[in-house]
Amino acid sequence: MPESNNASWKGSDSAAEVAGYVDVAKRIIDLALFGAAQNRSYRRLADFTDTIGNRVSGSKNLEKAINYMYDAMRQDGLDVHLEPVKIPHWVRGEESAEMIEPRPKHLAMLGLGSSVGTPPEGITAEVLVVQSFEELKRRAGEAAGKIVVFNQPFVSYSETVAYRAFGASEAAKVGALATLIRSITPFSINSPHTGWQDYQNGVKQIPTACITVEDAELMARMAQRGQRIVVRLTMGAKTLPDADSFNTVAEIKGWQHPEQVVLLSGHLDSWDVGQGAMDDGGGAMISWEALSLIKDLRLRPRRTLRVVLWTAEEQGGVGAQQYYNLHKVNVSNFDLVMESDLGTFTPLALQFTGSDAARMVMEEVVKLLAPINVTRLESHGEGTDISPWMETGVPGASLHVADDRYFWFHHTEGDTMTVQDPREMDLCSALWAVVAYVVADLQEMLPR
Repeated sequence: MPESNNASWKGSDSAAEVAGYVDVAKRIIDLALFGAAQNRSYRRLADFTDTIGNRVSGSKNLEKAINYMYDAMRQDGLDVHLEPVKIPHWVRGEESAEMIEPRPKHLAMLGLGSSVGTPPEGITAEVLVVQSFEELKRRAGEAAGKIVVFNQPFVSYSETVAYRAFGASEAAKVGALATLIRSITPFSINSPHTGWQDYQNGVKQIPTACITVEDAELMARMAQRGQRIVVRLTMGAKTLPDADSFNTVAEIKGWQHPEQVVLLSGHLDSWDVGQGAMDDGGGAMISWEALSLIKDLRLRPRRTLRVVLWTAEEQGGVGAQQYYNLHKVNVSNFDLVMESDLGTFTPLALQFTGSDAARMVMEEVVKLLAPINVTRLESHGEGTDISPWMETGVPGASLHVADDRYFWFHHTEGDTMTVQDPREMDLCSALWAVVAYVVADLQEMLPR
């Protein structure tokens, strides 16, 4: 039999197998949207974020958050354990920025993760405003002894975030004393956005913070008029020794192949502003909720369903990398890795990375989501925490949601429960549960 026929035969075979889950998918969806579980993931998120607040890597709050989720998921009847990891411990301290010339003005700001502090008296210096790394290179002769303000336009998060990540080291190379970076957002109401930044080896470490879009544009206009701008920046930031933490793991063991795993995840840490409700409390809660829905319906798949709530994602997937290092010996038993970390707004599609044969299976799986009208499978499953698995060939999936407003609130004081919607979370939970359960219960693992 020619190979193409064989592939199509297998395809039609798996299509028939997946179609057999129409009723079970509908039961999961009905429970999530109209049954006893309606609004539950939202209520859980509200209880969690209202009780704990934000929970930055290394903080007491993150410790409390891990204990809270360990207890809550055990009370929910899941099999829960903690896996120890070491994580960065950066502390913001007291911080402020003031424009002194050409007129006094308070500048709303947030220091960036891993930044060094200023001397206690702060740094008072003239400002050089640039729009890009290219302009900084062109005007390198003007930068020495100054505070460099980056007023780069927002193109997309993935492109523009380079200024937050590398701005300090690029400015330090040309002799700058500190950097103030326009927040990485398409929309602002004078809201600064924090985030992690990376010093380059062998380059002097200078203090770095984000300011608002409005203040970056204000200083750019002043500079265009030829006005002298002077700013005083004070930051008490410091990095302490690595802290002890845990990835939080909850499971429903598979009845036939308990060693094989479908992994669902979100991260439990957040920045030290807002409530971390959107980033990534929502992703953590829908992953727990997916297991709750399956357990409530007394379903038990062939393979193990494992939720991992990552620690220290915001510092570059630190907890997840250690989880991968510990478990990669079993890489062949990981069937699918899933991560929700771009909001739990209205779901539009499932994003998927895997072989063509695996994609054929997943095309059939998303058809089961017809009752909630999310039957599109897109390319490129993504997630900082699951990327090590995908790089070794494990299929990966993520949610594509209506995330137009995600970067409005991202890493700000505005990331609170007010951003979340109970029905949208129910839809995400239903999708997450159906996909995870069906893949975990199919006769065969997804083809690599």
